[in-house]
Amino acid sequence: MFIMKYFFRCVLALFILCVGVEVQAQKQWQKMHKVKRQETLFGIAKKYNLTINELVKANPDMNTPGYELKKGDYIFIPYPSEKTQSAAPKSGKNVNAPTKAVATKVLNVGVMLPLHNDDGDGKRMVEYYRGLLMACDRLKKDGISINMRAWNVPQDADIADVVAKEGAARCDVIFGPLYTKQVGVLSDFARKNNIKLVIPFSISGNDVVLNPNIFQVYQSAETANTEIINQFISRFSSYHVVIIDCNDRTSDKGLFTFGLRKKLEERGIAYNITNLNSSDMMFAKAFSFSKPNVVILNTGRSPELNMTFNKLNTLKTEHPDYVISLFGYTEWMMYAKYNLDKFFAYDTYIPAYFYYNPLSAQTKAFETDYRKWFKSDMMDYMPRFAITGYDHGMYFLRGFYNQGKNFTGADRDKNALQTQMYFRRVGNGGL
Repeated sequence: MFIMKYFFRCVLALFILCVGVEVQAQKQWQKMHKVKRQETLFGIAKKYNLTINELVKANPDMNTPGYELKKGDYIFIPYPSEKTQSAAPKSGKNVNAPTKAVATKVLNVGVMLPLHNDDGDGKRMVEYYRGLLMACDRLKKDGISINMRAWNVPQDADIADVVAKEGAARCDVIFGPLYTKQVGVLSDFARKNNIKLVIPFSISGNDVVLNPNIFQVYQSAETANTEIINQFISRFSSYHVVIIDCNDRTSDKGLFTFGLRKKLEERGIAYNITNLNSSDMMFAKAFSFSKPNVVILNTGRSPELNMTFNKLNTLKTEHPDYVISLFGYTEWMMYAKYNLDKFFAYDTYIPAYFYYNPLSAQTKAFETDYRKWFKSDMMDYMPRFAITGYDHGMYFLRGFYNQGKNFTGADRDKNALQTQMYFRRVGNGGL
């Protein structure tokens, strides 16, 4: 979860940290190198008898998500470490002797998602795939060699036909599928061929429990609700809870509010239920004047949220001493550009497994690159699917390339633009 009012303090701390690293790096470089057209980090490191890690350490900006080496850039060239120098060829009679060619390591990646423009699923997955491609381009600049192959797998596709196609069995890792009914066959295929399977979006079923090759990115709705309820109880145990029935019969938030009410009753925490259509007098009776109040709606929709703001504004006009906070839903992040002042006014908390920060320099740089690559803006969804694909690509592909089959995702992804990830094994199954 994130809390909006702490955001600027975090940004300042990050800025101070980065400045300190850069000053330290400047003491250790032997020259400046002007980047030429088509040069890569791998090629520059090789030219100066350095490792890529040594080059990146001397240039902290290279660790920034979305960093791209460009013609005309100046970069610091550090002195090689003693270990790197000792690995260099020594002068002598054999220096020009023929050397045995060393095969370049290549990570073979498959993408099995609906990659089409026929409906929303396809368009979102095309954007996700574009993010993966941008991650591959970034990783190749670090000398990581990736061979990516994609298959269009719509909802009505027979996944058995897809995995039988040329090249599928040679993948080291596959991203997909999107649909639950396709998971079983793809899971069996991955296990049989010792392929790691990254399921990037929410699915039903327990295949992750049965297959140690699976990385399931998203938790089930039930698991997520349980965690959010526990966080709520921990943070608001001293508050008076007000649940507002918004009369939205299409809402799926009843599962959360029902589970929350049950947990509140177990803990002996008082709560009241009111209705969005209640009179102002009846609405006010649901609130406490002696304790701070936290308000929860049983819908995530924007119209009902706006009606709630109107009711709360009236309440605060009549009872200015009331202390009121709002506890919302991930969808509310899409409304922030319209309601940010109201979110601050009511001390709003939004539980989320991601954080899209449009003010971040790294996010802005990524969005600029996306426009250059694809001649369009990203779709207005939360989370941003292209950034999700980029984060997944940077995390998984670097991990599989460096650690192979031993990669377990146990380290938290601290460089993510939008979604930090880390994994835990489920029994003897996947992660």
